[in-house]
Amino acid sequence: MTSAPELTFLHVPVSDPRVEPLLRELGDEYSRRYGGDAHAEMARYPDEEFTAPYGGLLLLLLERGEPVAGGAFRRYDPATAELKRIWTHSAHRRRGLARRVVAELEAEAALRGYRRIYLTTGPRQPEARGLYLTTGYTPLFDTEADPETIGPLPFEKHLSEVRTK
Repeated sequence: MTSAPELTFLHVPVSDPRVEPLLRELGDEYSRRYGGDAHAEMARYPDEEFTAPYGGLLLLLLERGEPVAGGAFRRYDPATAELKRIWTHSAHRRRGLARRVVAELEAEAALRGYRRIYLTTGPRQPEARGLYLTTGYTPLFDTEADPETIGPLPFEKHLSEVRTK
């Protein structure tokens, strides 16, 4: 019988060296899917927006001490947290880790008093679209339309049904 790998969540600042694979892989992935240099887009939001004093959070999911998934939220408005940078390491996909990250971010946002989550994902990210649809997010766009004609795909979820820790 094999034991389950040790998975732990850790709140970290963007400057933590363990965040580097998340930012690098996300930037590379976005650049491949959309062209150009998406690393600049990743730098669009100041790091402090993902810290508690500014209403945000960055977390990593570690497996045996190594980052395998992560994500963040930032204050969108006083009642709404915006999910950003949802990531699963390319060697660890198809394990449900992103689902765990999203659930943890929702619980943390609810604990901090947010009542709603808002997010957008790109039209060339069907995996992300599927993740949000299967985890209870409401699409704020026509799901029958060609995603390329919409641009960023917005979603929302009200946190009243999210269980906190």
